[in-house]
Amino acid sequence: MLSKCHLAQINIAHSRDTRDSETMKGFMDRLDEINSVADRFPGFVWRLQTEEGDATAIQAFDDPLLLVNVSVWDGLDSLKAFVYKSLHVELIQDRDAWFEKVRQPHQALWWVPEGHLPSVEEGREKLEYLQANGPSEVAFTFAKSFGPPV
Repeated sequence: MLSKCHLAQINIAHSRDTRDSETMKGFMDRLDEINSVADRFPGFVWRLQTEEGDATAIQAFDDPLLLVNVSVWDGLDSLKAFVYKSLHVELIQDRDAWFEKVRQPHQALWWVPEGHLPSVEEGREKLEYLQANGPSEVAFTFAKSFGPPV
């Protein structure tokens, strides 16, 4: 039984070109701004980042064009508000300019004990579980979510 839980999430995106390319410039130019919004957003707990302040240089998969983002939030409502009701939504609206369509689930959500910071490997496992098994208490989506364990 967990006393207090936070919501962890991983999402992946297959970029159309390398981070330093002209194709990706619009996305990379907005990244610091969007990460700053996330860092100050109500309910934000933590996000994966390098010393440069973002996670785009982290090679989590064999494909160097596959970008990964892992973060922790105080709950589903705060993450959903950040994704769909902040400046972040502008990146979603423009994503086709920077990213290829991913044909399988590209985001997984799961509950973690308060204070736990998930590793990239843990996130990969949750995403792979979701891709193989569909949403469940183990890993889920915004569209089919599950409450924290009791």
